[in-house]
Amino acid sequence: MSDDLRIAVVGVGKMGSFHVDSLTRRVRGARVTVVNDFSAEQAEKVAGPIGARTVADPFEAIGADDVDAVVLASPGFAHEKQVLACLERGIPVLCEKPLTMDGPSSYEVVKAQAESGRDLIQVGFMRRFDTEYVALRELITSGSVGAPLMLHCTHRNPAVPDSFNSEMAMADSVVHEADCTRFLLGEEVVAVTVLRGTPTSAAPAGVSDPMLVLFETESGRLVTVESFVRTQVAYEVRTELVAEKGSATIGLDQNLVVKQAGRWGGTIAPDFVVRFGQAYDTQMQRWVDAARRGTIDGPGAWDGYAAAAICEAGVEAVRTGGRVAVKLEARP
Repeated sequence: MSDDLRIAVVGVGKMGSFHVDSLTRRVRGARVTVVNDFSAEQAEKVAGPIGARTVADPFEAIGADDVDAVVLASPGFAHEKQVLACLERGIPVLCEKPLTMDGPSSYEVVKAQAESGRDLIQVGFMRRFDTEYVALRELITSGSVGAPLMLHCTHRNPAVPDSFNSEMAMADSVVHEADCTRFLLGEEVVAVTVLRGTPTSAAPAGVSDPMLVLFETESGRLVTVESFVRTQVAYEVRTELVAEKGSATIGLDQNLVVKQAGRWGGTIAPDFVVRFGQAYDTQMQRWVDAARRGTIDGPGAWDGYAAAAICEAGVEAVRTGGRVAVKLEARP
């Protein structure tokens, strides 16, 4: 391995391009050497300014001699084979969620990693690296507010494409709350219920937006999630902890409030990259530092599997309107 960790970035849309920028400008000890995307034009656009080379085949990128680790920001349906290729080669991979498209295939990845005897797969649940989420978890584990009883989560996007239906809201948006529930409370989710109320007029016919999602954990704690992806306002993510001896809230967006000319107010993050930009950079730096040692530092394959299983139950709850149990296999 060279002094810098040599990285292939597979998929350079909005998220992958952000990762390339992060690795090039803000993360120490790494450089992007290979870029792959289904669009050759997009790959060249991203690779050219940083002196990286492009390849048309993602598996060629993963297997390249000038690659020590891989960042996967490709479409979710491609992740399973690409992650397994990284595992087979024995190099660390940071895979954007989802790990795979469903619980059973994610569990196969978990088993494959267990058989390899090395932790090489990290899943990009970047909120675990956000300072507010870290502080809330530390508050919970300290016990200073007593035992946690409930979480109330809000997840709002300003707009999404018309193709973004109720099931996709569960698998692409609420998946973050699924992981944050496990991260903050330290236990598994055992059941999901979804209530589909009056939809916004901005939603296509047949799409329930907003939705109210209820997670139940193995100890009986309750987590509510408001999923509203067409607010036409901004990107808003908040979490309130209700505990035996107090409560706490993160995500209030009160960074700068201005009073001027008889008015007061501030700004709300326009998208997820702005809100969680520092968390993404922190995640990347810690992953790079760990990958240089041949391992990971963050949520792993099991976390990706658990989130996939929760969302699979959530999608079923969206379709049936009932309470659906989360089925987790034994951890290998």
